[in-house]
Amino acid sequence: MPHIQDDVLRLSLDRPEEFWARQAEHLAWHTKPSAALRRTRRELKDGGVSHDSWEWFPGGEISTCYNCVDRHVEAGHGGEVAVYYDSPVTGTKERYTYAQLLDEVEVLAGALREEGVRKGDVVMLYMPMIPAAVVGILAVNRLGAVHCIVFGGFAPNALAQRIDACRPVVLLTASCGIDGTKPPMPYRPLVEEAVRAAAHKPPRTLVWQRDQAPWGPPDRRAGQATWQTVATSARARGLRAACVPVGSNEPVYIIHTSGTTGVPKGVLRDAGGHAVGLHLSISYLFNIHGPGDVAFTASDIGWVVGHSYIVYAPLLAGAATVLYEGKPVGTPDASAFWRVVEEYRVNTMFTAPTALRAIKRDVPDNTFLSRIGARGGLRSLKALFLAGERSEPTLVSMYQDLLTRYGAPAAHVVDNWWSTEAGSPITGRALVPHAGHDRTTPERDHPPPEIKPGSAGKAMPGFDVRIVDDEGAEVARGTMGNIVLGMPLAPTGFRTLWGDEERFYRGYLKRFQGKWLDTGDSGWIDEEGYVHVMSRNDDVLNVSAHRLSSGGIEQAVASHPLVAECCVVGVPDALKGQLPFAFITLSTPDHPASAVPDERVAAEIQALVRSQVGAIASLGGIVQGKGMIPKTRSGKTLRRVMRELVDNAVHGEFDAPLAVPSTIDDAGVVEVARDKVKEYFERHGGRHGAVEERAKAKL
Repeated sequence: MPHIQDDVLRLSLDRPEEFWARQAEHLAWHTKPSAALRRTRRELKDGGVSHDSWEWFPGGEISTCYNCVDRHVEAGHGGEVAVYYDSPVTGTKERYTYAQLLDEVEVLAGALREEGVRKGDVVMLYMPMIPAAVVGILAVNRLGAVHCIVFGGFAPNALAQRIDACRPVVLLTASCGIDGTKPPMPYRPLVEEAVRAAAHKPPRTLVWQRDQAPWGPPDRRAGQATWQTVATSARARGLRAACVPVGSNEPVYIIHTSGTTGVPKGVLRDAGGHAVGLHLSISYLFNIHGPGDVAFTASDIGWVVGHSYIVYAPLLAGAATVLYEGKPVGTPDASAFWRVVEEYRVNTMFTAPTALRAIKRDVPDNTFLSRIGARGGLRSLKALFLAGERSEPTLVSMYQDLLTRYGAPAAHVVDNWWSTEAGSPITGRALVPHAGHDRTTPERDHPPPEIKPGSAGKAMPGFDVRIVDDEGAEVARGTMGNIVLGMPLAPTGFRTLWGDEERFYRGYLKRFQGKWLDTGDSGWIDEEGYVHVMSRNDDVLNVSAHRLSSGGIEQAVASHPLVAECCVVGVPDALKGQLPFAFITLSTPDHPASAVPDERVAAEIQALVRSQVGAIASLGGIVQGKGMIPKTRSGKTLRRVMRELVDNAVHGEFDAPLAVPSTIDDAGVVEVARDKVKEYFERHGGRHGAVEERAKAKL
């Protein structure tokens, strides 16, 4: 029998105008939309090509800032906490009520208006995780301007690319960022080098001065000024700004994809759909509804997760959000997340599987979680949400067991899948699946769909998820293929790229002739409608003409009790085309120094792969090491870098340069991996099939 979440999905797809019109009623509109959905077509500049498109809430005018802040104050909730700021790297804790947040935002918006920021202008933010960043985002939105956030600490060339792409009228930045236990990173050299490299020069740069590494005297000739000074002056002169509404299909922000290859793509988010879609997701999926609820999203405002679930969605609901400037481990230890949950009585926590793997690696027995849980410190936690990378079943099951023991009654681990382009989860297990709060279904109380470790849950309202072959034909349930989306996308989804409609068409629609939007992911949907996202399309291995997902093999490798984290890539093989090659980090206190794993451990891992995936997936090699799996700052494993490293090693080119993206969290990790690969291949005389050969001999 279909679950009620399936019924809500079907209603959203079959009667989208009715469904989304009801969701729009939960927000304040300066001008109510004339309809919920209008289908259109777009023409490409080169002529001869057009494609289907759509507009959500045409004719409407809305201010997201008003819905995030003003309306809660006007409703009498000004004294409720809006933002908890927790910075273990600086030893700082602060809280901002909705009334205080409104005061700060009004003043900064007034100052920015005096600096010349107008509706439709782009303002860029290059900020660390501090309250000023949230105030800056909302102040830009308050003026009807468009923000573009660049992850603080990105290399100058990456920042310069984005400056030229967006041509901001103002750059909001800070004097430094702090990444875990590393010394403060001064931003001034990065920003000034980026501005020198960019063709467009932002007329004005406002700098939030931090005590840990001050900027120094601002260069007034370059338009630099101290943020605090500008805001203090505006306050003294009574400068404040009211909300400027924008059209539903005007942009609220630009966010660039990771840019691991080529020039980053500027994903454009529409104002009306963004607000309505996020409001539904925070209440329906995350079970966060308003004052008294606390959401903790352990990400960064530079990523789409931070845009959506650190800043906008909790504030749209009138709840409190935790702004955390720290790491899952090392600030000060692996208890960091659980301490935050206990201290702020967090109801929903959202993080990447990478963070939980790091905690597991440092403390395999979860001592800290158990200790805090035993004293009742986690009883507020209703759900732990995971996204950013595939969560292996063993990780989901382990944390579900811990939540069942220590969390709130009927607490859930919820894996969900989405992307920068989608803006909100495409799949998940809704904590409030009856959706009674939005009047789309009768007031019934149902538990979420059952947990299926390894799956990313079921499709969320408005997302029509399909699996197709390389020709675009749908495949049978249970068959792996390309994950695509029917159009229109849900309201949070993008409709184009900033200033590049042709690239939008080429990158997302052309492959399947405009019938489907290509997500770039591979996976399958089971008989009950659960979506299993296995890997990016370019992470699919071709072994003896069999398509194998790196995610499926990693799942088998990670099921070994000693494996804390792993990465699987394809290594060239003359006979089979490719062989799976694994990098593993063990959870043992003293990690082995050798790149070659113990024969017993290697054989056990090989046996797990053969039993769970099949003999065709037998590993061609295993390299072990600590701190050698490169990741982006958002926690995604950079398999392309590892694949290039192994490919070079097969040809004896151990020192060949690599295409390392600017999004990497720690470039030094690549050199650790390079040394491990070199050691492994030299030990085996260049033969990468040694593990497979030994395993066959043992069998």
